[in-house]
Formats: sequence, C-alpha cells, structure tokens
Amino acid sequence: MVPFFQARAQAIKETGRSEIAFVSDTQAPMLIEKLYLKAHHNTRVTQLLFGAIDEKLPRCVFILGDVVAKGHRERKWRAMDQYLATLRKNDIPVYALLGNHDLMGNPIKGQEKFNMRFPDHVSTGYYKVVDSIAVVMLNSNFNKLSAEELARQQAFYEGTLRSLDENPGVKFTIVTCHHAPYSNSRIVGSSMAVQQKFVPQFIRSKKGKLFITGHAHLFEWFQIQGKDFLTIGGGGGLHQPLKSEKDRLPNQAAGYDPEFHYLTVRRVANSMVITSYQLANDLLHMDEGYQVTVFWSQ
Repeated sequence: MVPFFQARAQAIKETGRSEIAFVSDTQAPMLIEKLYLKAHHNTRVTQLLFGAIDEKLPRCVFILGDVVAKGHRERKWRAMDQYLATLRKNDIPVYALLGNHDLMGNPIKGQEKFNMRFPDHVSTGYYKVVDSIAVVMLNSNFNKLSAEELARQQAFYEGTLRSLDENPGVKFTIVTCHHAPYSNSRIVGSSMAVQQKFVPQFIRSKKGKLFITGHAHLFEWFQIQGKDFLTIGGGGGLHQPLKSEKDRLPNQAAGYDPEFHYLTVRRVANSMVITSYQLANDLLHMDEGYQVTVFWSQ
C-alpha cells in the first residue's frame, strides 16, 4: 500500500495544481448574531468546506477576512489552526486579509494573533502572483488605520496596479478586501468607503478584471462599468437576508445564493474560469454551483 503522504504528493504532481481557492467569512457565529439570524450547522460546514478545498489541491488559498469570530481570543483559533495546518502540510500556501471580526474587541492583540498565522500579511496591503494572476490584498478596516497607514496603503495600491499593468508576466489582476463595495445584504449593505478608495483605481486598471470581497454573507455578482465584482461571504457565518426588491442592485447571479460556498479561479489560456462550489443538499459535500468566465484583453 502506498503511504498516504506519497499518494498525496503524486496527486499533486499529476493535477498540476491549476486552481486558486478563495473563501471568506469562516468565523463561527456569535451568540448575539443567533438572536437575529438562523444558524445551520455552521461550524461543521466550515470544517467540511476546508476539507473540500484541501481535496482539490489548489495552488494556494486566499481567505478574505473574518477568519475567526474574535481574533484576540486564542480559543477562537483552535479549529482554524487545524484547517490551516492540514492545508500547509499538503504544501498549499494560505494567505489572508483582515476582516472586522478579526479585530473585534482588541484590534492590537487581534492583529498580533492574525499575523502569527499569516506571516506574509501586511496590514497596509500586499499581493501575490500565481500562474500570471496577481491577487492584491487590501485592508478595508479603514477606521482601524491611522492617517499615515491609510496614505501608505493608498500609495501601495495605486502604484501596484500601475506596475502590474506594465508587467508582461501578469495577465489578470484580482483586487480583494473584506468589505463589499456593492451588496444587497440587508445587514451590511454596500461599503461607500471601498467604492471611494478602491473601486476607481480598479476600474482604470487595464488588467484589473475581478474584485472579490466578503463581509456580506451572500453570493453576489455585479457588473459595474464593465468590471466584475463578486461577493463570496459563505465560509461559515450566518446567512444574511436581502434588501427589498426595489432597493436591490442588479445581481447577475440572481437566483444563486447558497448559504455556504467557496470559489476557485483557474487560468485557461487567456481567460479565467471562476467556479463557485456550494454545500450539497445532503450536507456532506460541496457541489459545483455557478461558473463565470472572464477573458483577457491587452
């Protein structure tokens, strides 16, 4: 019998690790949240979701904030530490950005514990390039940043987008932060601050093709000025209700709103194939649920 770790290594070699995984809002529900929103085996599904991601053997995983419910409390990290350890044991790097829950209660201690788990993290922005796809990670907790930090992040962001536009090794740029610039969530809605600080530069970017966020515990796809915006807050937080029909932004994925989901991005020649995986009806595995293709244009 081939040892498990050898079989795993062979599987990695054979698959070529063609996908990048994205997930957001993996925090366990808090008691006060359960007073207003319905729980649905959330923590068990988060475990299942990370298991499904691990089985896909992605090139890397990006977690778009609200990794845990209260980042300064060590016990809130126990389950997540196990998920991260399993992914990293299988040579799957994991990168993350800060959400509001990660800083809740004690921002300094919360960020310290966050940085222990994600040593590549930079609170004023950083990026990774994977298979000619650049993923820019930004901090949308603006009220937790000083004026100097806000200016530093803005300079990083604008300079990075210009640099990536001129980099021949990059075909696509994906911008990410936690708070959604556009959302129909009745609980959190759209972030005007993200619209003002991050969206205009993304719209101007030649290679900026996709803007992915969480915070709203929904799956949403908006097309704004020819660019695609996805909300993927289905990692384990409590599902959020939608605004009334007359107040909603036009969602290209209307009718697809799974309570739990994650996303993969795979480059195929000059396109990105974006696939959402949702919790199956049997509550035991994740099924392919929705797919979008974005094409490269020079």
